[in-house]
Amino acid sequence: MLDLPFERWTLGDALAQRVEASGDAPFVRMVGGPPLTYRTLQSQVLALAEALQREGVEPGDRVVVMGGNCLTTLRCWFALNLLGATDVTINTAYRGRPLEHAINTAQARLMLIGARHLGLLAESEATVPMLERVLHFDDEADTSVASSTAAVSFTRLQLAPLPAPTTPSPGWQPPGARAQDLASIIFTSGTSGPAKGVMLPHAQTYLVSLESARQLQLREDDVYYIFHPLFHMSPRYVAIYAALIAGAQVCIDRAFSAADWLPRIRACGATVSIGHGPMLEMIHATPERPDDADNPLRRLATSPFPWHIAADFERRFGMRGLEVWGMTEVNIPLWNSLDEPLRPGCGRLISDEYEVALVDPDTDLPVPTGTAGELVVRGRRPWTLMQGYFGMPEATQKAWRNLWFHTGDLAWKDDEGCYHFVDRLGDRIRRRAENISSYEIEVAAMQHPSVRECAAIGVASEFASDDDVLLVVVPSTDFDAAILLAHLARKLPHFMVPRYIDTLGELPRTPTNKVRKAALRELGVQAATWDRKAHRVDLRELAAGRS
Repeated sequence: MLDLPFERWTLGDALAQRVEASGDAPFVRMVGGPPLTYRTLQSQVLALAEALQREGVEPGDRVVVMGGNCLTTLRCWFALNLLGATDVTINTAYRGRPLEHAINTAQARLMLIGARHLGLLAESEATVPMLERVLHFDDEADTSVASSTAAVSFTRLQLAPLPAPTTPSPGWQPPGARAQDLASIIFTSGTSGPAKGVMLPHAQTYLVSLESARQLQLREDDVYYIFHPLFHMSPRYVAIYAALIAGAQVCIDRAFSAADWLPRIRACGATVSIGHGPMLEMIHATPERPDDADNPLRRLATSPFPWHIAADFERRFGMRGLEVWGMTEVNIPLWNSLDEPLRPGCGRLISDEYEVALVDPDTDLPVPTGTAGELVVRGRRPWTLMQGYFGMPEATQKAWRNLWFHTGDLAWKDDEGCYHFVDRLGDRIRRRAENISSYEIEVAAMQHPSVRECAAIGVASEFASDDDVLLVVVPSTDFDAAILLAHLARKLPHFMVPRYIDTLGELPRTPTNKVRKAALRELGVQAATWDRKAHRVDLRELAAGRS
């Protein structure tokens, strides 16, 4: 396992050290594809970095990346980091206002994008004025880039293909970065406003990857299977970067499928993986077979590990589930241990790198052991937690208060020092591992003429620790829930589109005129609430009909 000095906690240094130690060992492949060795990937990344430098990318520049799970998306991330630039890899489901917000917030001049997303960018061309040039690439297995590109036209943005992997010029070296330099901006949805761009220095991304490699006890003979989108923290740092530090292999899938999960584990020869609670519940709900435990998987990091299926999941698939707690902003301070039996809770504080406390969310004063309080976090060394929300100083100031980062999560600690997650503060909605901003849904709904007022809330889904979206509307004209849903499908990423739509004569409000969402949550889903699943509405068909 790599053990670099702090001043070399950068992706470029980690990759160079790994190539020196085990350059010809296999590193990364797509499911069903051949592996790339560490040395081959480094050569491809250096060639791409050199090409991007010719495009004018300099240290400190922010470059937006919008690509599906593929090796090119990974190479873009690595190449930008080796240049000392900041990769801003965004959700591939973004469209309309969320897409425009991410590009404009990053203040990016250059965007690297999968060809299948060009149509969405073309729809927003007029509202991303700082963006100048777009380099496209194929981020799908079996589609024609030429035909998808030819069907899209831009009036202002310069469009060109991303250079194909070659070899770097002899002797060329990238500028590199320092541990304190900004490596990535990852957008995570706010609870009451637009998505916020979390600024992660190189030292932070190295630390969360190092901790993950240690806690999962990764070895060089491990194979790590991931299916989470590469715009998320977990596959990037808990998996890919952690595997690099340990010298392990990574097998990347394009998307999650509960039915295909076990066959893909076997096909990859995977010994390690990650998952989120609702995904594990979907896997557990598939028909059990007598040979389910006949697979190579031995360790699975998860947040959360749904307690009502945890023991049976381990039994059925013959592996250990390791529940953790973390956030993009503050890494993963809490882990359970592979050396201890399965137990409820999200683990103990395992690292000398962090401090955590539980405080009263109104006073910021500590609460007694056994009492629920807001979980707050800070680091023990510089540059290892987020450096704020890019372009959002007020949001940064609100999160960093009284020397702590305030997570907005409620938890309690037992007498043995194990932390237990309770609930979330604020109005955040969590659906299928996506944090959703109610604000974005409400803004999109208010653009429809039939909506006078609205409020979006989370209601319990059929999975533990998971929400479905309920939109409560005060109509202004003749109202049709199906028509509004079609409007929202054109305006929002699929994971933000509500399942339920209800109407009220007025929204409950506080004396200061704020919507009382707690009252709406208490009301919840009623017998008369419109349910798109009950009406068998297919979001794919709605999206396919977008203009």
